[in-house]
Amino acid sequence: MSSAQLEVTRWTAQQLERLVTAASPRIAVFDCDGTLWSGDSGNGFMVWSIDQGLVSRSTTDWMDTRYRAYVAGKVDEAQICGEMVQIYAGLREQELREAAARYFNEHVRPNIFSELAALIETLRKRNIELWAVSSTNKWVVSEGVRGFGIPEERVLAAEVKVVDGLITSELVDVPTGPAKAAALRRIGLPRPDAVFGNSLHDLAMLEIAAHPFPINPSSALLEECAKRGWGYFRPREAEELPAPIAGE
Repeated sequence: MSSAQLEVTRWTAQQLERLVTAASPRIAVFDCDGTLWSGDSGNGFMVWSIDQGLVSRSTTDWMDTRYRAYVAGKVDEAQICGEMVQIYAGLREQELREAAARYFNEHVRPNIFSELAALIETLRKRNIELWAVSSTNKWVVSEGVRGFGIPEERVLAAEVKVVDGLITSELVDVPTGPAKAAALRRIGLPRPDAVFGNSLHDLAMLEIAAHPFPINPSSALLEECAKRGWGYFRPREAEELPAPIAGE
């Protein structure tokens, strides 16, 4: 289906808020990268942390090879997202938390979509329970959504086990694609009232939502919206950004 064939309703910010309000959600679930803010904060943090000397040269070289393989389609999304967390094994978690806070404040916070921030503030005032689900590492996501009023215990993100304050390489979860929906089911949310996401990696959790709200959709997700009769919202800050890769 070409973009010219797509017949999808595009909501204004006011229409989106009315639709969300009319849905009367008790629980709202948000993807992060591309949905709450622009860019890929997971890859961005990895590159930044390497530049900051947090990762050894041998690990850096290995990760560079793996990421190139991912871009070439030889490593899948779940694998690379898990490995992008495992590279910090052996470091103190507090060090990563502090690094994530610095990175987010300097490089991601300026890219928050203001209309999404306003919508979430409205939801907060109505005491709606907010969750974040992301394949980016939990340190960055937790730091990023704290300002939206989403506590760390309601963040489902790429995570490794921490023992005595030290990061291990043992994966706890990597919520991407169908694993996002599975993560929500595990915590007792098999059908969230409202879900917000921007890419095919969010499709599974959008499908289980009572009310799906595609935000800043990639071209591939836009096609899925057309098939399902979903509308979508494009933040004004996203208008000037390059079009996202189809599968993202």
